[in-house]
Amino acid sequence: MPSADDTRTPERISEAGAPRGNPFGARFVAPLYLGASLNPVNSSIIATALVAIAAALHIPVGDTAILISSLYLTSALAQPAAGRLAEEFGPRRIFVAGITLVLVAGIVGSLAHSLTALIVARVLIGAGTSAGYPAAMLLIRRRAEQAGHAAPPREVLGGLSITGAATVAVGPAIGGLLIGGAGWRAAFWINIPVAAVALFLALAGIARDPDPVRFGSPRALASRIDLLGMLGFGGSLTALMIFLDALPRLDWPALAAALVLAAALAGWELRAAQPFLDVRLLVANGALTRTYLRNGLTLMGTYVILYGLTQWLEVARGLSAYQAGLMLMPMGVLTALAARVVSRRAAVRWPLIACAVLLLVGAMATLFVGSSTPIAAVICVTAVFGLTSGAGTVANQTVLYQEAPAAALGTASGLLRTFGYIGSIASAAITGTAFHRGVSDSGLHSIAWVLVAISALVLVMTVLDRQLARADRHHTDQPPAGARNPGPAPSTEPTRAEPTRTELPRTESRSADMTTGTHTTPALDPARTALLLMDFQPVVLGAVPDPQGVLARAGEALDWARAHGAHVVFVRVALTEKDAAAVPAHNKTFSQAVAVGYLTDGTAATAVHESLKAEEDDLTVRKTRISAFASDTDLRAELRARNVDTLVLAGLSTSGVVLTTLRQAADEDYRLFLLADATADPDPEVHRVLMEKVFPHQAEIISTADLAALSTAAQ
Repeated sequence: MPSADDTRTPERISEAGAPRGNPFGARFVAPLYLGASLNPVNSSIIATALVAIAAALHIPVGDTAILISSLYLTSALAQPAAGRLAEEFGPRRIFVAGITLVLVAGIVGSLAHSLTALIVARVLIGAGTSAGYPAAMLLIRRRAEQAGHAAPPREVLGGLSITGAATVAVGPAIGGLLIGGAGWRAAFWINIPVAAVALFLALAGIARDPDPVRFGSPRALASRIDLLGMLGFGGSLTALMIFLDALPRLDWPALAAALVLAAALAGWELRAAQPFLDVRLLVANGALTRTYLRNGLTLMGTYVILYGLTQWLEVARGLSAYQAGLMLMPMGVLTALAARVVSRRAAVRWPLIACAVLLLVGAMATLFVGSSTPIAAVICVTAVFGLTSGAGTVANQTVLYQEAPAAALGTASGLLRTFGYIGSIASAAITGTAFHRGVSDSGLHSIAWVLVAISALVLVMTVLDRQLARADRHHTDQPPAGARNPGPAPSTEPTRAEPTRTELPRTESRSADMTTGTHTTPALDPARTALLLMDFQPVVLGAVPDPQGVLARAGEALDWARAHGAHVVFVRVALTEKDAAAVPAHNKTFSQAVAVGYLTDGTAATAVHESLKAEEDDLTVRKTRISAFASDTDLRAELRARNVDTLVLAGLSTSGVVLTTLRQAADEDYRLFLLADATADPDPEVHRVLMEKVFPHQAEIISTADLAALSTAAQ
């Protein structure tokens, strides 16, 4: 499965379609932008078709709101699910499958003659288009890693945001033009040619996923993708949508069901080995959670105007669908311009504050809009919301990319869209409540008061979010996105003169620079890196040659972590009486340990060596099996909570904790660095073979002397 930590050899990466020349050329980004635009354009293009659909099907206009909420609900569920599936089966496969589903949905909607058939088409559109954005984010990260870039160019991520933000606002104008000339069915059949072009471009321009599909047993597959978590998330969100859709009537059973299912989901995800919705991460990573909330509230405000104002223009002002859509064109243009300007900035705090202020200004201005307001003034109000949409979408996406764990970027990206769609569902409920007795000026003003409250909340959240300022200071000090990762500076330490320092193997793995054909070691970002010092205990140190030498190198690595702000994790093996009683007789390693009692917890022999002093912020993990990721530890969750995507490993012994932990971490898509001179094994030949023949395929093999240069290169 491709990831930020691609453990394939350079030759296999090249075979998988590594970029030559510009890795982010039009051939690669065009299908991504087009595919990612399908969801937002379908979200907004329907706005100008609702009145025409109601007339054609002889139903009240209010009944057509389900065409909005059905796509939003489906998208809210499918976005993170598609991201998780892209992580599991490959982003290109999921991207292509999604576009194919949109093609089918366009045909279904074009031939529909009932509201039920249209709902089916919208659900299919929601499911298919949801694959575009999270898969595109994964494909962009994979391409950056393959090309040896520290991060993709800002223009690439900005282009993804610009495409989505602009199409949301331009959708009504496009829809008005199409529906005014070709009827309401154009809102559905337009997907056919667009999806066909996107499918062709994707097949031609995006390299195949290099890893084969790994299904396994149905039970194992369900566990890997956390199927129960997905279903629980879907159930709670569906109940919430039913409650919102019933407003202004209060559907208490639906609300109760939503809360109960949400509580059950949280309980399940806390126990899941690979949670779909990582509750611990959301609680611990406040910056990421606030980004989700801020994005959802901002889009709620934007969509309330998008739908509410469109209906008001058509009903209260008597404009045609085409005229109403045309009036929103400046909103779309300014959305694209604002997104482009913000995408060129490394800082995000001030754009987000400006976004919140503009949202508040637009909300207050809407209070003064009425049937007698000049059209030019109404256009100016919509333009304010265009600036808000463009700036907010790009800045929030940037924060997401910075804060989300690399191994879970697909799911995290999908969740960003999910929170946006929850805001959209709420906006439909707000609009329906305000206009439930008819579209009028008073209803529009009610919407405006809700917007004032939403924008004030967003502004307070943003101003008080100190992490945004810290992130700006950190990331503005980094090399420009798209800059190639420099290799480590040559070490000036006389390693050959120190017999206690383990020699580096001759065969080293390096990330491939696909533009030049050279290989470089990726730089370290200490803020996202954890140093794992594993089994440095007297009971283990006594079994390896030169224990003092390897212990000294571990101390040097610890000093580096302290000086550069990397996370520190001490891993030790020890058994309580209860643990010892649970060891089965057929477990050769631990049954023997139990028999002689040399791994007993609470003894000096199983404590971390006294020379490696733990501090308050360090994490200490006690395990009862060999791997640091054994099922009885919280290491996996703790690393996610600290937003760690890179591990530096050192430990005893090479064939024990180092081997098992490295393999597990590689499978979980961490970027891996192994300190060869802070690792040892009772059998020197086993140590040599693993270092030279096995580990280079999963990790960068470095020495403690390389750490300072690698971390300096990332700054």
